Amino acid sequence: MRMKHDAIKSGKRKAVNLSLDTGIVDAAREVGLNLSQVCEAALREASREERERRWREDNREWSDSVNRWIEKNGLPLERYRLF
Repeated sequence: MRMKHDAIKSGKRKAVNLSLDTGIVDAAREVGLNLSQVCEAALREASREERERRWREDNREWSDSVNRWIEKNGLPLERYRLF
């Protein structure tokens, strides 16, 4: 498996206060989950998804124009494709 560089990871830790449902906290502790690690992973994933959503939104016009050009003209090097 290839590891990707995590642009968000700083290596530093910051104490923060979170308000979490007590039932969720109890259930997580009961099965031995590390709350900090689970929250960090969830925030990392949510941040990644939001960055991707914003990129798609910011670049939608460009992407649409490229797709229209390809629909009209075809892929530039299509004749060299082996599949």
